[in-house]
Order: sequence, then structure tokens, then C-alpha cells
Amino acid sequence: PPVLAWSGRLLTWGLLSWAWWRLSRAVVPVRWFAVLTAALWVCFTEHFQMAGEWAVGGMEAKGFAFVLVLLGVEALVRNRWNRAWLLLGAAAAFHVLIGGWSVVAAGLGWLWLGRDRPTLRSMWPGIVGGLLLSLPGLVPSLVQNWGTDGELVRQANHIYVYQRLCHHLDLGQIPTHYIRRFVLLTVFWIILCRATPAAAAPRRLRAFVVGAIGIALAGAAITPLAYFDRALAAGLLRFYWFRLADVAVPMGVALGAASFVVWKLQSRPAAGRCWLAVAIVVACVQVVIHAADCARPTPPPADRLPDYVAWWLACDRVVRSDDIRPQARFLTPRMAQTFKWYAGRAEVANWKEIPQDARAIVQWWRRMNDLYATGSRQPHERWHESLAELGPRRLKHLGAKYQADYVLTVNRPRLPLEVVYENRSYIIYRLQ
Repeated sequence: PPVLAWSGRLLTWGLLSWAWWRLSRAVVPVRWFAVLTAALWVCFTEHFQMAGEWAVGGMEAKGFAFVLVLLGVEALVRNRWNRAWLLLGAAAAFHVLIGGWSVVAAGLGWLWLGRDRPTLRSMWPGIVGGLLLSLPGLVPSLVQNWGTDGELVRQANHIYVYQRLCHHLDLGQIPTHYIRRFVLLTVFWIILCRATPAAAAPRRLRAFVVGAIGIALAGAAITPLAYFDRALAAGLLRFYWFRLADVAVPMGVALGAASFVVWKLQSRPAAGRCWLAVAIVVACVQVVIHAADCARPTPPPADRLPDYVAWWLACDRVVRSDDIRPQARFLTPRMAQTFKWYAGRAEVANWKEIPQDARAIVQWWRRMNDLYATGSRQPHERWHESLAELGPRRLKHLGAKYQADYVLTVNRPRLPLEVVYENRSYIIYRLQ
């Protein structure tokens, strides 16, 4: 698995770098500026996002979708709209929301361009072709809840939007300072647009960013609907209205700032060199911060549990044990994300891995409450700190109910159960 992960990451990062180079050259055709704009884009995406979106990360469908989105925006900037529709449609095949919202943003941008846009008739081949390319991602998302009871779908939407993924989907539950910093970056982008003369290519890029902002504003307008019809609001908000703007606005700022610097270098060289120095400093600070993070021996971001080393050793013991069969199932801490990766065994449920279809979402939520809930309505008291708090009788009952053979939890308080393994922080009990 580590070889697969690193091979996939290098492939994804290489493709993203190539796609960004093409887009940056289309907007700012100056040698080496693509390196500067890439660093600025990553910096602004990381530090000014509002709803948790990212473009440069691990190996998953989203990374490949963003490769196609960048190539699609590059085609749009070069006024090759048919190619843009094809590429954005292909992005939806990998990740239906990333590609789908990019298509909508491009469509809104086409409307915003006014007289500078191509005719609708001339774009029909690309639109139809893009729709056909999107079907592998679009059709499963449309049919996954066919035949499911409507009340079950409403429950799943409520869980998805207001319980599990509210920090991505519900503007009312996104931290206020996240919203403020994103608005600040958007205002800065508007100032850049007003300060820089717009050639045809930058105007088409701006049109795409305007489209992404328009989608986010539509999501903001839907949010208050929860006060009148919470089920309808949840059904609409589950489509991640805010997350394309998290990537598109930093894209607009990074490329807009480079366009501004180039314009200043041509019109007022001394001022242009000063602005170029500022941009380089911002980009270098981001790189230095990441280099410092990599140099420190910190736990992987996915391991949010206390005492990472002890957690890893407990999981490694499961792998090396001759007594724990490969088909064994475990009860694990609620916030554990890496048990299956390290231990190679099944677990009943965890907080991270929410399903996507309505029936499975409701089942997952019932499991989470059955395993970890305290019964309190206070948000900070809703979940048990550890499975050890449930006691031996409750753990044995849950083990029988969910066919779990073992429980992996913290070693305090100690429980009167058979111990399979123990280290300084974690313990494995046998349940069956």
C-alpha cells in the first residue's frame, strides 16, 4: 500500500504541475512565472479556503478531476470552448461535483462575457461530448437513491449536511473566521481585476472565477431556507456549493497577481520589481513553512488519536499476530482513520468514512450513536471519550450485535476482559 500511495501521489502531482503550467502560460506567458503562480495558488488555497476544499493532496479521484479542470480552464482561456466542455465533462467522470460545478461555472462565465463569447450553436459538439464523457460519474450519483423511501432520503440528507459534514456544507456552521478570510481574498481579487488592464485571456479566466463565486453565493442564499424547510435545505446543500470557489478564487488571485506584476514590469519597471519581490516572498514563505513541517517528526494528519506511536504499535501487533485471523472485526475509537491501513482488519464503523447512499448513511449514523453516543444533547458531551467508558457488558453486547471479535481502545480505565495486547496507551480486548 505505501508503494501504491506514493506512486499515485507522484503521478497526481506531476499531472497537476503539467496542467497548471499550461494554464499559467495561457494567462501569463512569461518563463518561470508558472512556478511562482503555482506556489501562490497552493498558498492561497491552503490559508484562505472557506469550506475545506483542496486541489493538491493525496491520491484520489479529486486530484485527477482537478487536472482535467485546469486543462479545461486553460482551453477556455485560449477561447477553445469545445475542448473546454469536453475536458470539464471528463472531470465529472472522475468526481461528479468537481467536474459538474466547473461546467456550471464555465456556463455562468460564458453568460458573463457578453459579446466576447462564442455562439451557443458553435459549442454544441463540445457540450454534447462533455455530457457523454461525464456519464460514468453522473449516472451513479443520480441513481444511487432510486427506489429508496423518501423519508429515509430526508433523514440521510439531514445527517449528511447538519451532523457529519456541516463544516463543508452549512454556511451557518462554517467557522466565521474561515468565511472572513475567504471574503477578504475575494475582495483582493476584485481589486486586482480593477487594477490590471484586461486582455482577452485574463477576462475569460475572470469569467470562470465569477461563475464559481456565483455558485457559492447561490449556496449562501439557500442556507437560510433551513429556518423554513430544513429537509429541503438539506436536500439542496448536500451538493457542496462553496467548495469550487475555494479553489477558483485562489486561482484567480495567483494568476491575477502575476498578470499585475508583468503589467507593472512593462509600465513601471521599478514598481514592478518591488511587486515581484513581494510575490516571491509570499511564495517562499509557504514553501519554507511546508519544509519545516516535513522536517519535524509529526504524526500523519490522518492520525488524530493521542500517542501516535502507541496507536501504530497496537495496529502493527494485529498484523503480526497469528491468533487474530484476517477475517476478524474490531470496535475501534470513533476518530480512528487508519486502523484498516495499518492493521489490515475490518472495523464496525468510524467517524471519517461516511457512506454516500441514503440507506447506508442512516445505517452508519445508527451505528455511530449505538457505539459512541452518551445520550446527552450538549454538543461537547455528545460522544464518549473512549470505548472503555462503555464497560464490559456493553462492549460484549455490541460485539455480538455487530459480529466484532475484538475492541481496540485506551487502556484506562482497565476492563475485566481478556487482554490480547497492551502498550503504554492502548489495549486490545477479546470479545468473542
